[in-house]
Amino acid sequence: MPGSGQRKIGNRICQRLSEVRGTQASSMAEFAIALPLLVVLIVGIFDFGAAFNLKQELNNAMREGARFGASQPSNDLCLGCSIAPPSVDAVRSLVSSYLLAAKINDCGLSSATGLGGGSLLWIYTANGCSAPLKLQVERGDAVQETVDGTQIQVIYTHVKITYPYQWHFNSVIQLLVPGANYGLSSILTEATAVNMD
Repeated sequence: MPGSGQRKIGNRICQRLSEVRGTQASSMAEFAIALPLLVVLIVGIFDFGAAFNLKQELNNAMREGARFGASQPSNDLCLGCSIAPPSVDAVRSLVSSYLLAAKINDCGLSSATGLGGGSLLWIYTANGCSAPLKLQVERGDAVQETVDGTQIQVIYTHVKITYPYQWHFNSVIQLLVPGANYGLSSILTEATAVNMD
């Protein structure tokens, strides 16, 4: 028969074991509460980082497209043309090549046909992504400028893209807020350059 000293030691061991089990249970409960927050935070960081990187690449593509378009001759432009002239189609081709070189899906922009949108605006729509990609090239964007006190009309090339973006954040935010929806579905960017001729 164990003595009272051994019983005291046995009781202390049992008490310590129940304390450890209680600590482990509370740690698991804390982890279960913190895990959804951690998942949302990590996915949010990666998703917004990817969107920011894509926005930067699209900005670069629009700048290159506007510079190239501004250097093209304007003698092939026509008001009310239903099909894009070669100088405008070259801008589309350059933007598509830039996206592909940056390893960004051009959604079929390389084979899209530009339709006249009125004045000197042509619109390309590519349907090879989850939503349509839309590229607008305007070669006759006129702006009044004052140079040495004289009003002059400066003609710009304006290039604008609406690129579809699939947010992964939408699927994980619902862990915290059921039914929540992050509303952005596309990234829009544009650039302008003064025509050379």
